[in-house]
Amino acid sequence: MHPKQPKAEPQEDLFRARLENLVDPRHALVRLAGLIDWGRFEAEFGPLYTDGGRPGLPTRLMVGLHLLKHMDGLSDEATCARYLDSPYVQLFCGEAFFQHALPLDRSSMTRWRQRIGPERLELLLAESLAAAQRGGAVQEKHLRRVSIDTTVQPKAVTHPTDSKLLQRGIETLVRLARRHGVRLRQSYLRVAKRARREAAKLIHAGRRRQAERQVRHLRTWLGRLVRDIGRKIAHNAAIQAAVAG
Repeated sequence: MHPKQPKAEPQEDLFRARLENLVDPRHALVRLAGLIDWGRFEAEFGPLYTDGGRPGLPTRLMVGLHLLKHMDGLSDEATCARYLDSPYVQLFCGEAFFQHALPLDRSSMTRWRQRIGPERLELLLAESLAAAQRGGAVQEKHLRRVSIDTTVQPKAVTHPTDSKLLQRGIETLVRLARRHGVRLRQSYLRVAKRARREAAKLIHAGRRRQAERQVRHLRTWLGRLVRDIGRKIAHNAAIQAAVAG
């Protein structure tokens, strides 16, 4: 069934303060929440639901959790733990008042990814990049840690290392850029593939310090791609509109 629609103006609670009155409006997540076009995700994911059955979880909740998951490279469990601990995360995910219990089962995140599919997951990455570059609300260190979830199709899951996640992030960014006509200064696809293989060999040989050097290269290349795409999106209205579409 279609996700629950949040009330435009939640009813006041005499015994609880609204999150917007508790948080610092200058906080990165508060600023980022105001930059993201949440309605775009409602329109994109709405057709994936049926009219019958139990109502789905709010789209903003699921999108918000996955944006945080990808930006900070967290597991599903760690993402849910952050939700419970942080009023900023809850505000980012659309809550009006602080929640002391999870509004979802942890497995709901996996099922939601399976429902929307890998291509629509790229939409999350595109919007997080575009919004962050529009307002500068996300620190550079967060953009360097962008990772792509590999559990959309459980049968294809191996045991990803940091190098594999970083290489997959590079591949996804390049594919996204090419799809929307963004010309990259360099794709890093070949060197990333080589670095990932070298890191795997070094780890197998017990040479973790040398392997970490290859991982640092991958992280640097991913950061360069993020900044390159971000500049193109920020300064070219036509490209930004294409990514937003």
